[in-house]
Amino acid sequence: MSSSASPAPTYAVPDDWTEPERWTALPRGQRTDDRGSRVGFPHTAEGAASMAAAANTTRIDGEKSTADEQLRIYHSYVGKGDHSTENAKKIEEAGQQTDRTLTQEMGVSAGQPLPSGAYVRAHVVGYKVIKKSDNEVSVWLLGLVVQKNGETKKEESSYTRTLLGVQWQDGDWKLTSDATRRAQQDVAGQAQPPMVAPGDEEFNAGGWTAIREAS
Repeated sequence: MSSSASPAPTYAVPDDWTEPERWTALPRGQRTDDRGSRVGFPHTAEGAASMAAAANTTRIDGEKSTADEQLRIYHSYVGKGDHSTENAKKIEEAGQQTDRTLTQEMGVSAGQPLPSGAYVRAHVVGYKVIKKSDNEVSVWLLGLVVQKNGETKKEESSYTRTLLGVQWQDGDWKLTSDATRRAQQDVAGQAQPPMVAPGDEEFNAGGWTAIREAS
């Protein structure tokens, strides 16, 4: 006697799900630099958005600190005109302060590794181009941050919204303070897009494009 059965579904679309009107698979960087970051993005608006998303994707755990990740981003994605010993020091100190806050939240002493199974992960789930030209793009990023304070702790998540300006420099897209200042001027007086998940009806109303993982 034989029978057939279908596997039980592991995920059901929520009843209040609203399909995003805009989806895209952003192009990946063509290579990995010596700090482990993907670089070499296409000279397109989507390439600029992809670089900005990569610069806002981090993983903090027992092996990588916030300071480590912020310095990686600084060296991989920030334009040379914004590089200085003073800026690097400020970024490292800000990362170290965040690490001290994390260790307090997770119940370990400052300078000690995070608890087993603890992590903070951030990645970008949506974006909205504000203004674009051949060599400069301003963009809103919608990020998801997930934090778990230990092996048996509950995972918690929150959404972030970041405004960035990027420029084409030396054959790749780079974050620059000048472009970001112009982005701030471009959105002055405008309503900021809502910090909501893809699937929320406000996601479409806010003009977000959902990011689909590239194959």
